[in-house]
Amino acid sequence: MKRPQLLILAASLAFAGVANVALAAAALPASNPFAKASTLPFQYPVFDKITDAAYGPAFDAGMREQAAEIDAIANSKKAPTFDNTIVAMERSGRLLNRVSTVFFNLTGANTNDAMQKLDRELAPKLSAHGDAIRMNAKLYERIKALYDKRDNLGLNAEDKYLLERYHTDFVRAGAKLSVADKAKLKTYNAKLAELQTAFAQNVLKEANASALVVDTREELAGMSETAIAKAAEEAKARGLDGKFAIAVVNTTTQAPLAVLTNRATRERLLQASMARGSRGGEFDNRELVLQLAKLRAERAALLGYTSHAAYMLEDQTAHDTGAVNKLLGEFAKPAVNNARREAADIQKVIDADKGGFQLAAHDWTYYADKVRKDRYAFDQGELRPYFELNSVLENGVFFAANKVYGLTFKERKDLPVYNPDVRVWDVFDADGKQLAIFLGDFYARSNKRGGAWMNAYVGQNKLLGTHPVVANHLNIPKPAAGEPTLLTYDEVRTTFHEFGHALHGMFSDVKYPRFSGTRVPRDFVEFPSQVNEMWLAWPEVLNNYAKHYQTGAPMPKELLDKVIASAKFNEGYRTTEYLAASILDQKWHQLGASQIPTDVLGFEAAALKEAGVDFAPVPPRYRTTYFSHVFSGGYSAGYYGYLWAEKLDADTVEWFKENGGLTRKNGDWFRQKLLSRGGTVDAMQMFREFRGRDAKVEPLLERRGLNQ
Repeated sequence: MKRPQLLILAASLAFAGVANVALAAAALPASNPFAKASTLPFQYPVFDKITDAAYGPAFDAGMREQAAEIDAIANSKKAPTFDNTIVAMERSGRLLNRVSTVFFNLTGANTNDAMQKLDRELAPKLSAHGDAIRMNAKLYERIKALYDKRDNLGLNAEDKYLLERYHTDFVRAGAKLSVADKAKLKTYNAKLAELQTAFAQNVLKEANASALVVDTREELAGMSETAIAKAAEEAKARGLDGKFAIAVVNTTTQAPLAVLTNRATRERLLQASMARGSRGGEFDNRELVLQLAKLRAERAALLGYTSHAAYMLEDQTAHDTGAVNKLLGEFAKPAVNNARREAADIQKVIDADKGGFQLAAHDWTYYADKVRKDRYAFDQGELRPYFELNSVLENGVFFAANKVYGLTFKERKDLPVYNPDVRVWDVFDADGKQLAIFLGDFYARSNKRGGAWMNAYVGQNKLLGTHPVVANHLNIPKPAAGEPTLLTYDEVRTTFHEFGHALHGMFSDVKYPRFSGTRVPRDFVEFPSQVNEMWLAWPEVLNNYAKHYQTGAPMPKELLDKVIASAKFNEGYRTTEYLAASILDQKWHQLGASQIPTDVLGFEAAALKEAGVDFAPVPPRYRTTYFSHVFSGGYSAGYYGYLWAEKLDADTVEWFKENGGLTRKNGDWFRQKLLSRGGTVDAMQMFREFRGRDAKVEPLLERRGLNQ
């Protein structure tokens, strides 16, 4: 999940108006860490010099500087050319870009009260700044003049596509609206930015406020001694000495549900999770949801679209709501049918144990593991000793990247970090030349948002000569001092997944910032990361990292065979919870402004029922009131994209298998045709050039066990 891209066009003084730009930049003291590009390798951020007080002045100066740059472009007396208009915009805003990338990355990864306050203050200012650029009539006239004669400008393919994308971006941002409608749109954008920031901050605060607190160790039966000790530490940190606290994480389902033997504790934990943002109090998000849905719908109507979803999807590879609804509808029935079969198997175990109750959502993961153990003779707990974080990372993720792409990694301790747990590696290409710097921020913190994500501190582009500095963030519970970090199978999957995003950023080989790395359509961005998941269970890779953290013994073949055999286990649950969240996203964002309901939870229940995914034992992966992806992140009307991208991913995995699997030849082809090209080409055209045809859905149906 990523924060929506700001319109930060990249910096140059190489046009008229240099004096104004210089004056704007001079307002920021040289002592400010953002005043100039970092002199550390690859412009790596000077985290040790960045203070909370540095952000505000840098943002103000950055906006002034870019405004002066844009003013010089728009009001140039020279006839518009590709270089003095499009390239000049790509060069603008370097100061603003430097401070924005660090600030918004850290508001997700390492926030505090001062940063959250500034985030709220900045939201409408940055929205207004972006609008002033995209709704600048003179600037749009220059872009349109070039766009209208684009076939006669002698542009190469990347230059021409950049011009076309700028024209599309400006039109979609309201450049063609009347003066009055532009003013209305600016009001909408400012308010939406403010509301989205408030929603995100409420989610983080509500998660911290929703920790499950219990009085006795007995209520935590089933959890390891280490986990119980951590719960005691968590309670003590909250001023609750003698009690135990389990922090609530991002998704609806909570990891301890798989091991807690006390059914009442399981129920309380899931209830705490599902009630987030809808239980009253200062962090309740229901009213924010209604305001966001209404304003997004009104903005879409102003721009000429029937709904926010219609507006968003036009610029994605899916293109329209019909295609997305068809995809989700095709999967809903078989997924729920699978989930019902899985539920019936779980109920048999409950009955055999003389449980005397019907399966509920808080029972699923606990009893599903019993079914898994009975069917495949192993449980998830048996895997964890073989999934130690360092081994997974260095002997798994990095090992696979070496085999497929020729990359090597060298950890370094000399660069500053924003938190002591953050680690840094230099990344070298197959020819020995340094390709990138990679940061790993793996542990959960109370000031870090939930989930897992990748972002870039510095993006690659040839125009400015910059190289990638990219980071992965996970939320693995940090063990007690001296204890190993042992991962679940899902956490291993996430580690490989996020590194797929990192590779997409590292391999970027484009000229312009607008196309760098992962700046591709939202429903395409998850494709490379999902492909990278294939290596986690690839025998050569798994055998290299899945070793017992105490003995070094490899995972027994019989256990590995069971893992592979159980690959489709619980897919009904996994697909249904994901579909339910995706459908909620579409239901909210396909509404017109006059259709916005007044009861958030009532609308949610009705929407799930109408779509046929209202199966109580499988709640949505995210409920509306803590669905940060779509109400504060960049996935509004786009959460379906994981499934859309998985169709491409599953077909790509088949291609790798057909062509020999873990080989440099395969990796080099995938890198050349897809990973290196950023957003320089239509996404589906890139896929066709890689695969030789459009993707087929059969591999995805097979993977998810939906072809029965």
